[in-house]
Amino acid sequence: MTRLSVNINKVALIRNSRGANLPDLVEVAKDCERFGAQGITVHPRPDQRHVRYDDIPKLKEVVQTEFNIEGNPIPDFIKLVMDHKPHQVTLVPDAPDVLTSDTGWDTIKNEEHLKKIIGDFQDAGIRVSIFLNPEKAMLEGAKKCGTDRIELYTGHFANQYEKDPEKAVAAHRMVSELAKEMEIGLNAGHDLNLDNLEFYQKEVVDLLEVSIGHALISDSLYFGMHNTIQMYLRALQ
Repeated sequence: MTRLSVNINKVALIRNSRGANLPDLVEVAKDCERFGAQGITVHPRPDQRHVRYDDIPKLKEVVQTEFNIEGNPIPDFIKLVMDHKPHQVTLVPDAPDVLTSDTGWDTIKNEEHLKKIIGDFQDAGIRVSIFLNPEKAMLEGAKKCGTDRIELYTGHFANQYEKDPEKAVAAHRMVSELAKEMEIGLNAGHDLNLDNLEFYQKEVVDLLEVSIGHALISDSLYFGMHNTIQMYLRALQ
């Protein structure tokens, strides 16, 4: 079964908008797990508009499933991850001013850079996933970098899904098959939702984990957090 990791960045965004501690991010993480989430994902950005760096030790203390920290491996981020050692770190090539993650790594251009960072994290006992567009050349580059997993960027898939589901998923299916041959684990994330998740999960090969935040938190406004997490879990079954 594909694991569901809930990205709680948007919960932190609501909290930060009032400058207090409502909603309480730590309690939300604990509740997500209690409601069935199999992982908690956070993406602390340099401007700290979502999850902040000082949230990480508090979350690490309470997360009982899998703790996944995403981000661009700038020096401050690397130190944060090394200090708190999550189960998984997902490397994302975000520019400092980007609104949301919208593309994967150029693993050919950044091979030496990524290889060093990936090796250092692995030496510290942290599983590494790198954010990737569904392209054969980028997957081959990821293999050379030594990553444990890739996380396929599913934003373009989600945008194309309603018009042509088969065309939208074709590259993802192809890369998933190659990743299995290369013995690279497969994660996926970005704009996956209750409309497209079941189809995506059935079409790609050996999908280990999805990280879902924006859609899941939005759905929770209508259905409640407990019901929403259960709905996403059913879609993955």
